[in-house]
Amino acid sequence: MRVIYMGTPAYAVTPLTALLEGGHSVVGVVTQPDRPAGRGRGLMPPPVKVYAESQGLRVLQPATLRDAIAQAEIIALEPEVVVIAAYGLILPRAVVEAPPLGCVNLHPSLLPRHRGPSPVAFTILEGDEIGGVSLMLLDRGTDSGPVLAQEERPSMPEDTTGALTDELFSRGADLLARVLPAYGRGEVTPVPQDGSRATYARKLTKEDGAIRWELSAAELWRQVRAFTPWPGSYTRWRGGLLKVVEAVPIPELVTSAPGSVLRLPSDGPAPVGVATGDGVLGLVRVQPEGRRVMEAAEFMRGYGDFAGTTLTDVS
Repeated sequence: MRVIYMGTPAYAVTPLTALLEGGHSVVGVVTQPDRPAGRGRGLMPPPVKVYAESQGLRVLQPATLRDAIAQAEIIALEPEVVVIAAYGLILPRAVVEAPPLGCVNLHPSLLPRHRGPSPVAFTILEGDEIGGVSLMLLDRGTDSGPVLAQEERPSMPEDTTGALTDELFSRGADLLARVLPAYGRGEVTPVPQDGSRATYARKLTKEDGAIRWELSAAELWRQVRAFTPWPGSYTRWRGGLLKVVEAVPIPELVTSAPGSVLRLPSDGPAPVGVATGDGVLGLVRVQPEGRRVMEAAEFMRGYGDFAGTTLTDVS
């Protein structure tokens, strides 16, 4: 099949690789423009661009797809289908309707649950027992088009958004390799989504990472994992920020006020914990402001008076 691929970050390289290994003719790769990055703020190409150029593929990097010239350049490549995986820009109607087989989007949730830009984070944050990946056709709505195929993946207690995103796009690439040829042969019937079951995973902000200790330990444990690597989960201690990098919920009855730092038994899963609205959040790894990530035990050795203090919300 003649395919245009649209994707930008490192985890979007895997589906492109699957298309090439499947023998499809990738006539163009559309990715976002190079962006300033690093301490020198030099322009850095997106990972998908780096890989595509290494394979000798044509790369397009329009700043916006609202531009008629950019749209015409894409349509002129005459793709049979457009495949999208974390591209990052909204496709205009002219592009969506150009390929005969439409635009197939790889979405890392079991649609219609968690439509929107942050599906993996909300899968973890809301404690879903089952997550997964969907292949769906774009329509005029937000992730609301008919579904070609889905694959479930049971949630694991060690899941973080970063690691789970990588895995789901890898699974999605395998699913794409199996389903796209069958779809091209007319052997796959798109199934409309049940809009009454839809939920929306909004875009996260830096402010979402502020820890509210009145929540339960289980909720905060999910937050720490859902907001890894971004925006992180942080609290205030001694006038600075303290980031909680890894934690574990300890369902103990506590009488201390939420935010109180408690020394825990030496044979437990964490050396120190924080009282919450329900249970204790054990701290496994932390990062003081301006310093590196460290084990909580190491942090305790450097700050022996940490236990007995109170962590406050970031206002």
